Amino acid sequence: MFAQNIESHLSLNETAFSNDDLYTILTNKEAKGKNGALVSMVKGTKAETVVGILHKIPLKQRKKAKEITLDMAGNMGLIVKKSFPNATLVIDRSHVQKLALDALQEIRIKHR
Repeated sequence: MFAQNIESHLSLNETAFSNDDLYTILTNKEAKGKNGALVSMVKGTKAETVVGILHKIPLKQRKKAKEITLDMAGNMGLIVKKSFPNATLVIDRSHVQKLALDALQEIRIKHR
């Protein structure tokens, strides 16, 4: 855990590695994938587990986060709400685009 990497804009996501273990990764978007980007990597995606780890970061530090980008998974939203009291949740662009394209496809199918 690298609490010193917390800035105002973070990203929370889950990823699977080669043995299909899921990890929850919190990154500093302002670092743009370079030095200082990783804030935390937690094995698993259960909200209570991730929140427990993130709460090891002092509240003063967690309050620095103003905006956190995440997908639409309920557990991710819960993690942000419980861990970052000053943060606004922002759904990432790719998930919003997918929802719009899926809705458009449904309309196209209905009107065939």
